Amino acid sequence: MLTARDGVEDRVAGLDSGADDYLTKPFSFAELLARLRALTRRGGIERPTELVVGDLTLDPAARRVWRGNTEIPLSPKEFALLETFMRRPGQALSRLQLIEHAWDFAYENRSNVIDVYVRYLREKVDRPFGEESLETVRGVGYRLRDG
Repeated sequence: MLTARDGVEDRVAGLDSGADDYLTKPFSFAELLARLRALTRRGGIERPTELVVGDLTLDPAARRVWRGNTEIPLSPKEFALLETFMRRPGQALSRLQLIEHAWDFAYENRSNVIDVYVRYLREKVDRPFGEESLETVRGVGYRLRDG
């Protein structure tokens, strides 16, 4: 992550949200190249072509979602939010974490947008199938049950 935000909280949030590294501006080009070399030495992390949690399947490349054999049409934001949950099944995710992953890191709106989109997801991926896979974690946010 390359950013002007240099506070400890900003670095922690960036790294916790999935960044492999965090470099603040202004920066030395030599340091940037050294950090890139270090990242390439780690090797790639193999990512499955499809994410599967229970009977819920998400194909990031094709941008398609199924529960069992039934395909579920989702809006781009619903898809991004569900993908965030499916990459971290069983983990309680805060509203801020969900905003950072499904919207973008700079999104500053403190509205109930996450609550609204979780409700949309529940209406599409849970209720029609008699499932309750998206859980509210009081005081934290939401969690996708794993399995």
